[in-house]
Parts: sequence; C-alpha cells; structure tokens
Amino acid sequence: MSKDQGNIIRFIAGYALGIGIFLILIPYGIWCLSSTGYYIFIIPITPLDYVRIIVSALLFISGAIFVIWSNVFLFLKGKGGPTDFAGISISPRTKKLVVEGPYKYTRNPMVFGVSSMYVSISIYLNSLGCLIVLIIFFLILVKYVVATEEKRLLNDFGADYIEYKENTSMIIPLPKKKIVKG
Repeated sequence: MSKDQGNIIRFIAGYALGIGIFLILIPYGIWCLSSTGYYIFIIPITPLDYVRIIVSALLFISGAIFVIWSNVFLFLKGKGGPTDFAGISISPRTKKLVVEGPYKYTRNPMVFGVSSMYVSISIYLNSLGCLIVLIIFFLILVKYVVATEEKRLLNDFGADYIEYKENTSMIIPLPKKKIVKG
C-alpha cells in the first residue's frame, strides 16, 4: 500500500470515527437522557414551543456550518484531519497552522460547532437536565483541548501558534484582536 493510499484510509477512518462519536453517539446520548423520566431531565427550558424550535434551529444550523467549514479548511489548507485523540493521530495531522476561514474567529471552531449543535438538541428536546450535563461535558472538553491539543499545536507550530493563540478566541467565534503597537 502506498503512502497516499494509507493517508486516504486514515482520513476515512478519522472522519468515520468523528461522525460516529460526535454526530451520532453523543446526540443519541442526549436524546436518551431527555427520555429517562428523571425529574432533572424533564424540567422544561421554555414553555414556548415556537421559541424553542427557532432557537434550536438557529443554533443547530450555525453549529453545523462551523463543523463543516472548519473540516473543509483543515483538510484543504492544513492538509490534515481533525481526529487526534490521546496523542494518537487517526487522520493525518495538519502540516500547516490554519488561521483562515473559521479559524480566523476561533481556535476551536469544531468544538464551538458541535457544542452549539448539542445545546440546540437539548433546547429542542426542552430538557434542562441535558443542558446541565452538556455544560459539564463542555468544561471537560475545554480542559482536554487545553491539556492536549494546544500543547501539540505549540510543539508543531511554535511561535506562529503562540501569536495565533494570543490573538484568537479559544472557543466562541470573535473577531481577531487588534494588535496595538506602541
């Protein structure tokens, strides 16, 4: 098998794993939690169905856009994939630090995207308990990203990553900070 064939298999494996976990398994878990019948999971977020549906649709669509947009930029501009877990690179690691597209606004557009999608599902299901579980999940995810991914990016891209980190929001998409030179 050639190196290119191996990379294609790794990309497919990485995306299949990511889709399986982040777009199927976790949303299914949210749905299961909301239907357990435990009191915390049946406390409604809002009694207004139209508000719940509109807010959840907007969050889901914006989250999906960020997930797709960031994966495309990582693949095309960074020449790598997003799947790296516990120091193991499933899809090929990026060869270039990506600071364009969604990465211009947040260092972790995929985390922002899937988190928005999960929150939208909790709102749609009208489950305060699911929202609380997601907040805890999000805090653990951020701790993991800081502990592993940022260290790897610092090792791979050095001073370029430090400058990028200082000028770009970690999770929530914000315009780049203006650098004031004195």
